[in-house]
Amino acid sequence: MSVSPRKSTRRSTAKPADVSTESLLSQYRMMLLIRRFEEKAGQLYGMGLIGGFCHLYIGQEAVVTGLQSLAQDNDCIVTSYRDHGHMLAAGMDPKGVMAELTGRSGGYSRGKGGSMHMFSREKNFFGGHGIVGAQVPIGTGLAFAQRYRGEDGVTYCYLGDGAVNQGQVYESFNMAALWKLPVVYVIENNKYGMGTSVERSSASVELYKRGQAYGIPGMQIDGMDVVHVQQQAAPMVADVRAGKGPCVLELQTYRYRGHSMSDPAKYRSKEEVSRMRQEHDPIDNAKVLLLKSGAVDEAALKEIDKEIKAIVGEAADFAQASAEPDATELFTDVLLEA
Repeated sequence: MSVSPRKSTRRSTAKPADVSTESLLSQYRMMLLIRRFEEKAGQLYGMGLIGGFCHLYIGQEAVVTGLQSLAQDNDCIVTSYRDHGHMLAAGMDPKGVMAELTGRSGGYSRGKGGSMHMFSREKNFFGGHGIVGAQVPIGTGLAFAQRYRGEDGVTYCYLGDGAVNQGQVYESFNMAALWKLPVVYVIENNKYGMGTSVERSSASVELYKRGQAYGIPGMQIDGMDVVHVQQQAAPMVADVRAGKGPCVLELQTYRYRGHSMSDPAKYRSKEEVSRMRQEHDPIDNAKVLLLKSGAVDEAALKEIDKEIKAIVGEAADFAQASAEPDATELFTDVLLEA
């Protein structure tokens, strides 16, 4: 396999005529759903209704939304603990996700997994994993199963810039390249691994080149522009689906909130966060394109926001109305009878 690392971080030059309005509107709705859902999750956490850890995806919505627009029904997804947005983009019910966040029996893991550990076999969503980098061997294994079964699906394996220096990541790269597994490794580079900037933790900050030693092609993409994500990633994903082996996509993005809800984020300035919000917000970018297209106006977009807020409100109500797990759940899903 030839190595062809490519760098593509410029702002999207797509014009409304280049983009399907229907597709862009769908992506706008999904990003807005993720944003409003995470805002509500932050509120519930502050009220003490969500316990444990809670890592919000606010600011990074274009990454998973753009890539999921390329997905097929038989594709698989696995990610780390910043996972709520991936669940929603995979088509999981906001009610079940919110119920799991609040530790209720109506959640996807029946209230036992919380923010970092929920799954949906129906949607081929395999977590949510709390150990840094642990999802990468799992994603590689999912891709092996797809290849072994002769399926045409691919696995999207998401990891952060803080995980790329973990040893199991490179063991997985080697195996994936050796067997030409259909896995798309997506590095969500939000600039800070917990509280440490990528420049301080990585000797090489061109993370899309991390597969180069194994012959894995890579690309660096502006992850704050959903159109750019979709258009730039499409050829790489198509190659993986065609059996050409894995690829590494580095999506340069940014989280507006702290690493988790308990993080005051004092390692970066308010001006830095404000500048990213004002100049690079993924939802605002999509909004500008939609308005330029003439297919929708401000009133229509406000109506969409109203609909999304209603969906999120219903999810929060469902979560709070759901019962807590029964005590017998302590003994379920612990061992597999084989």
